[in-house]
Amino acid sequence: MPDNQHDLIVLGGGPGGYAAAFLAADKGIDVALVDPEPNPGGTCLYRGCIPSKALLHVMKVIGDARDAAAFGVSYPDPSIDLDKLRAWKRGVVDKLTGGLGQLAKQRKVKHIRGRGQFNSAHELTVDLVDRGTETLGFEHCILATGSVPARFRDWPTDSPRILFAKHALDLPEIPGSLLVVGGGYIGLELGSVYAALGTKVTVVEMLDSLLPGVDRDLVRPLHRRLSGIFEGIHLETKVASIETGGKRVRVQFEGKGADDARKQYDCALVAIGRTANSRGIGLENTRVATNSRGFVEVDDKRRTAEPSIYAIGDVAGEPMLAHKASHEGRVAVEAIAGEKAAGWDPRAIPAVVFTDPEVAWAGLSEQQAKQQGRDVQVVKFPWAASGRAATLNRSDGVSKLIVDAESKLVLGAGITGANAGDLIAEAVLAIEMGCVADDLRFSIHPHPTLSETLMESAALIYNESPHFLLPRRKS
Repeated sequence: MPDNQHDLIVLGGGPGGYAAAFLAADKGIDVALVDPEPNPGGTCLYRGCIPSKALLHVMKVIGDARDAAAFGVSYPDPSIDLDKLRAWKRGVVDKLTGGLGQLAKQRKVKHIRGRGQFNSAHELTVDLVDRGTETLGFEHCILATGSVPARFRDWPTDSPRILFAKHALDLPEIPGSLLVVGGGYIGLELGSVYAALGTKVTVVEMLDSLLPGVDRDLVRPLHRRLSGIFEGIHLETKVASIETGGKRVRVQFEGKGADDARKQYDCALVAIGRTANSRGIGLENTRVATNSRGFVEVDDKRRTAEPSIYAIGDVAGEPMLAHKASHEGRVAVEAIAGEKAAGWDPRAIPAVVFTDPEVAWAGLSEQQAKQQGRDVQVVKFPWAASGRAATLNRSDGVSKLIVDAESKLVLGAGITGANAGDLIAEAVLAIEMGCVADDLRFSIHPHPTLSETLMESAALIYNESPHFLLPRRKS
């Protein structure tokens, strides 16, 4: 047995891993956190959620300044100090990760910098960042190794002209033109940032809609706005071939948006999703099972097939969201501590795309309701009828509710518009608490605010919104 023995080892320091380690420490469990970074934070804080949102705020400021011309306030074109912008983004990351480092010390969480690999169900070896290796023993382990960017096997990934999110967030330059391969949230968020900085951005998506899997009526306002900002959006189109060399990327498309001409761009951003980071960590030395996509299989307590090992976050399956990982970490720690806690069974995990406008949804989508054959009622309150949206000059949004047709139980919600990511939290609470439409429509919301659009959506269940009238159905 190794000399370095712990009650719990958390392998991976992202939002799931550090949340689990901190909670375990709060409960008096001896815990070590294994991660290669100087402080906890993981991909989310170092090269994902946080740096991207910092840059998206810059995009929003530039966009707001441009849009202000509509009501008589004009500004000159922005001057971009790229070094200062990089430093500001880095400062945000350093502040947050440094704060987590201090919290780890205060909780007496042992932070071991390195990458771990399982030797058995109770032992792993860590390749340390600064010195050799160390073997650790554990009673329990929480696997929180996250995910990695998906890649095209035949693409020349060694070229500085082929970018992934990590590289794009470093702002190596502001290219004159950028091809974004993938119309999901990563591609649209980063494409929006570069477009605001002056790059001509083209998006290519192999499916027939941006944000595949999201209800079309929520995507439509975003698509309209991006169509005026991006150089081009090509749906049902994919990259047939790509060549790099010199300072250009040469691409041949195939599909609906293709023609015979070979297109050239300064850079191409690969944003086709992420895959579970479950390979190369010694799972074959345990009974931990993975599915065909590499996700670790877990039960409702986040236990794997190996009783001593739990798995949370991206490595344990979709949705790949930081807040989902954090809550899974709580479930796992409570199970390890022997507490009689509820298993993992959320009714609503919110998702947000931080573009402009933002797109957010939670619970059952309209697409899922149709696939399940659910009898539902769907209502949408257009922001053109919102006084607050009018004062913001952002009447392009929509708030949507999906309720059970008979009981009016709130099953799902979606919002597209300014601050949709903040607004969706009310819908999450309504779904988790088992609210019916009346609970929302009879809860007094402040006026004038965008939050009223959820209240008015609920009122539309009965077609009793004071600001919007649904067309009467013919009898």
